[in-house]
Amino acid sequence: MARYKDYNYDQMKMLPISYEKQILPGSFEYSLSYLIENELDLSAFDQQYQNDFTGRPAYEPKLLLKIIILAYSKGITSSRQIERLCRENIVFMALSADLQPDHSTVADFISRAPDTLADLFGQVVLICDRLGLIGKEMFTIDGCKLPSSASKTWSGTHAELNKKRKKIDRAVRRMLQRHREQDTAEQHPDIHEREQAQIKKLRAASRKIKRFLGTEPERKGVSGRTVKSNITDNERAKMKTSHGVIQGYTGVAAVDNQHQVVVFAEAFGQGQEHGLLKPVVEGIKATFTDNRSRKVLKQTKLTADSGYYNREMLEYLEAQQVDSYFADTGFRARDPRFKDHKAAKERNKRQDK
Repeated sequence: MARYKDYNYDQMKMLPISYEKQILPGSFEYSLSYLIENELDLSAFDQQYQNDFTGRPAYEPKLLLKIIILAYSKGITSSRQIERLCRENIVFMALSADLQPDHSTVADFISRAPDTLADLFGQVVLICDRLGLIGKEMFTIDGCKLPSSASKTWSGTHAELNKKRKKIDRAVRRMLQRHREQDTAEQHPDIHEREQAQIKKLRAASRKIKRFLGTEPERKGVSGRTVKSNITDNERAKMKTSHGVIQGYTGVAAVDNQHQVVVFAEAFGQGQEHGLLKPVVEGIKATFTDNRSRKVLKQTKLTADSGYYNREMLEYLEAQQVDSYFADTGFRARDPRFKDHKAAKERNKRQDK
C-alpha cells in the first residue's frame, strides 16, 4: 500500500524578509531601481502635486515607476493586476517598499502624465548611448498591428453617425408613444421598468453621438479622403490583419542592430505603413537631442521592408541625406530567381466548403 508524507495546515512558520535584499544585483529589477534612483530626471512629476501644506502625502513617483515598468516588462498592463502583485509578489513588494498602492492610484499616475512618461524613454536611450550600448551602424524599422478597445458599433463617418443618432431618436419616440397609448391599460411593473431603462440608455447613446459630432471634426485619411471616425477612440484606424479586420493602431519601432536597443517607438492610427517613415525619422532625431548624438542619422544606415516603400518618403530621406535601404514592391519581378515563379491559383471558397 502506498505511503505518503503527513501534512498539517494547523502550524505557523515565521519568515524574516529583508525587502532590500530581495532586489538582487544583476537582475532586471536591480538595474531598473538603480536607473530610476540615480540616473533619470523625475523633477517634472513634482509639478503635478500641490500638497506642500494641505492634503495627504502622495506616493513617490520613483516607487510607482518601478512597479509599473517591471509589470510592463512582464507583459502585465492591468492596474488591478499590478495592485495584486504588490500584495502577493515578493519582488513587487520589495520595489514598492510594501506600500501596496491600489489600482486607481496606478491608473491615475499613468493617465495623468503621458508626455512626462514618454520623456523618460528618451532619457533611457541617451543613457544607453553613453554606456556604448547603441552602435549607430544600422537602425531597422518594422511594425505590427495593435488592437484597441474601440468598438466597431461606434464607428462611422459623421453622416453615418448622424443617421444612427436619428434612428435612435425615432426608436425613443416610438417607445414613448406606445407608453402613452398603454397608460390606460394594465401593464406589468417589471415590463414598464425595463422599457424606461431602455429609453434612458438610448437617450444617453444619442447624447453621446451628438456631443461627439459637435466637438470632433471629420477624420481624413492619408490620401485626404474622409474615413470613419470612432466615438470611443477616434485616433484608431480600421485595418486588415491575419486575424481579420480590427480597430487598432500600427505600432512601429526603430531598433539598433548592436544590442537591439529600441531608439524610437510609436503607435500610429493608420493601417498603411508606407507613410510612416517621416514621423519615425523625426522621432529618432527627437530622441537623440544632445550635441554628441544630434547627427546620428548622418552616420547610420536605415532599413525597412517593402511595406514602407513610398516615393514621397524616399525623396524625403534623400533630402535629409539619410543612407536608407528599402525593398520596393516590385523587387520579385526583377529577381531572376523568381523568373519561373507561378502565382498561386485563386481559390474557390464555395468549392472548398
